[in-house]
Amino acid sequence: MADDREKHHTKAYERMLERVTEAMEQAEEKARPRLREALERARKRAVELGELSTEEAERIADYVRRDVEDAAQYLSRNQEDLAGWFRMDMQLLENWLLDRFAFIADRTRLELLELRANLERAAHWHTGEITGPGELRCESCGKILRFAKAGHIPPCPTCSHTRFERITRETGESAE
Repeated sequence: MADDREKHHTKAYERMLERVTEAMEQAEEKARPRLREALERARKRAVELGELSTEEAERIADYVRRDVEDAAQYLSRNQEDLAGWFRMDMQLLENWLLDRFAFIADRTRLELLELRANLERAAHWHTGEITGPGELRCESCGKILRFAKAGHIPPCPTCSHTRFERITRETGESAE
């Protein structure tokens, strides 16, 4: 039962990411929606279609926002592509997910450059949340969890800790 719910939420994350991409692609450059506006539309659509409850849609929209903003911050700091943020061979990622994530992260990077001074926030990922592709490191023991696609964050398999941080090429840390 819990496994079905996790799969349902992971699919919802991917659908929401796809809807945000579509909203940003359809808007003209001068009238393009900000990430939060696009996420709000995608969240409402998931509820309208009965895919998620209001609470579930809000939580998943927060996960998508967190991952996209973090990737955009990485892009603005490094002027690189997303390979460093994902920290994995781009061929391993599903093409449609990579395309959507890259499209949204690039546009969000532009928004974040304007707001950079206000974006000093601690980025933490927690057990039970959904994350996009990449690597997370346990803040307690350093165990690295790898995600080739969107998925639920489990407790640390080594120490059962529940708080993680994203690992990027910028951090300069080697994978396990």
